[in-house]
Amino acid sequence: MKLLSIVVPCYNEQEVLPMFYEEITRVTDQMKKDFPELDFEFLFINDGSKDRTLEIFHELADKDSRVRYISFSRNFGKESGMYAGLQNAKGDFVVVMDADLQHPPAFLPEMYSYVRNGEYDCATTRRTSRKGESKIRSWFAMKFYKIMNKISQTEIVDGAQDFRFMTRQMVDSILEMTEYNRFSKGIFSWVGFKVKYMPYENVERPAGTTSWSFWGLFKYSLEGIMAFSTAPLALSIFLAILTGCASLVMYILAIVGACAEVFNVPLLLIIATVLLVGAFNLGCTGILGMYLGKTYMEVKKRPVYIVGETEETYRQRKAAKN
Repeated sequence: MKLLSIVVPCYNEQEVLPMFYEEITRVTDQMKKDFPELDFEFLFINDGSKDRTLEIFHELADKDSRVRYISFSRNFGKESGMYAGLQNAKGDFVVVMDADLQHPPAFLPEMYSYVRNGEYDCATTRRTSRKGESKIRSWFAMKFYKIMNKISQTEIVDGAQDFRFMTRQMVDSILEMTEYNRFSKGIFSWVGFKVKYMPYENVERPAGTTSWSFWGLFKYSLEGIMAFSTAPLALSIFLAILTGCASLVMYILAIVGACAEVFNVPLLLIIATVLLVGAFNLGCTGILGMYLGKTYMEVKKRPVYIVGETEETYRQRKAAKN
């Protein structure tokens, strides 16, 4: 028998969780008929939700022995949720997917067909369009992938998602990367292995709202750049040289103009030069500071997440009350 672990990070998903559970059980029940060698476990990660997400986990765990969950002590972010899921999944194969049904469970049988025979180590979906997204968000997303692939040695495929069906070997390789500042899109690519990309059209959420704001995605993109590229450090040196040359040219023009009595050197020119140099210095210092901050967080060796409750502690507590 082969065990398939389905890892589902959740944050405030009370509206969509019942629909997701109904759909995932429908698909896995059919897979059990088509692939009798498979067993399943559903590992939900509660990332500090403030709604009824944890209560729904209680209800699911009471009626389905295949349901497991880990509830964090607070919100640690989706990256921590995925890491916790991969770390605690028991399966020979592991799937990471969202609960909002934008990662359709109907893809799982086809994903398994690619991975089961050893031809691929991972099967994942790749969006062929960004239907449903705002134009400005789509534009920034495309630019991020272009910039990232130019400045990093790790190729990140545009449109590739976190919805992944992986072998145990690939999961174990990912878990060897224990950094605190995690960027899974880069990690999935960095570990290598043979990946099958399956095209699909973007799917809208059937209920609820996404927790990803534009600002959250922007910070996440910076996380990826810092995690898999040192190009911004080289950029700071380039900006310093460029600023120095620009300032030198401005001073030469001012001196020539004053000597030829074409014009007097205005105080405004000096102030502008100082501000220009100061701005680039601050920018370069900021880039260095961001890398230093990431290093600072790494050397602290803080845990990526803290467990507040699991289905085992819930069942033990419930049994003690009875």
